[in-house]
Amino acid sequence: MLARTSITSQVLARRFVMAAMTGWCAAAPLLTVAQPLSDRPIRIIAVGTAGATADILARTVGDALSRSLKQPVIVENKPGAGGAVAMDAFLKAPADGHTYLLAISALVSELPYTFKPKYDPFKDIKPLADLGGFGVVLVGNAKLPPRNLAEMVTYVKAHKGEVNIASYSPGTMSHVLGLRFNQLAGLDMNIVHYNGSTPGLVDVMGGNVQFMMDAPVTSIPLIKSGKLRAFATGSAQRLEALPDVPTFAELGYESMGRVSWMGLWTLPGVKSEMQQRIRAEALKALAQPEVMERLTGLGLVVNVKHPRSPEELSASLVADYQATGEMLKAVHYKPN
Repeated sequence: MLARTSITSQVLARRFVMAAMTGWCAAAPLLTVAQPLSDRPIRIIAVGTAGATADILARTVGDALSRSLKQPVIVENKPGAGGAVAMDAFLKAPADGHTYLLAISALVSELPYTFKPKYDPFKDIKPLADLGGFGVVLVGNAKLPPRNLAEMVTYVKAHKGEVNIASYSPGTMSHVLGLRFNQLAGLDMNIVHYNGSTPGLVDVMGGNVQFMMDAPVTSIPLIKSGKLRAFATGSAQRLEALPDVPTFAELGYESMGRVSWMGLWTLPGVKSEMQQRIRAEALKALAQPEVMERLTGLGLVVNVKHPRSPEELSASLVADYQATGEMLKAVHYKPN
């Protein structure tokens, strides 16, 4: 059955957000119906905290894999250092096809600019499957006066130097687009970094910071419950789950439309046949109507009709890495 690792920090914060997500992170009993790969469990290392985007996807995909492979799938949350903690655990695992990583594409295309990895992001890990793409959503404390993006800009300018905006990690899309929006709108919001979405969202709801650039998966349940207010999304089109929230492009901020994707990653040394089976089972899981409904309802754009191959994903990462470098240069970002 699907297992959860122990929560070792920020317990109250995680429980608060996870409760608002209507039980999404609860592990459900699993059915077993197919030939297992082996008699050992499959391990998925999820980058970030419990309740964060990777955790939700890992448990969704892990549930489907467990049913189709007829063996346990264990999800381990590894927050810290923008994914470096999870990556270290992943790279130490044997390349026997029993350990996978679930992480955002930024692990390759963005974070190396900030954290200077000890591994080669283009050689030491391999993208196996794209599980869904997303842009950021700009959210704020629901008790603040602004009701739309124009009012939000006016509010920040009226409180010069007093407004904070959270990011879920330095060097990520959340951070860079916060800097970019400051630049484009002529604002001076202070960027406050967190160890994942969950603690940042808790502080936004609690009023410790006013706004956040977040991933839709973690913000949408809180928006719908009235705990957060959404001002704009970075997606190419309005999200099915947030039809009344305009895109940044609609509001005149075209360069805020940057998209990342969540992926299942493997180690290059894993046998090809095992890589292919796990990829096939993961894509099959995405195609299940109930899974598709859950993920699109949380702001992910899932492509099950024409999924990109691992080779296409690798090529896209190189292009995204170059584009990230150009954007970081444009916002004059320098790592601490």
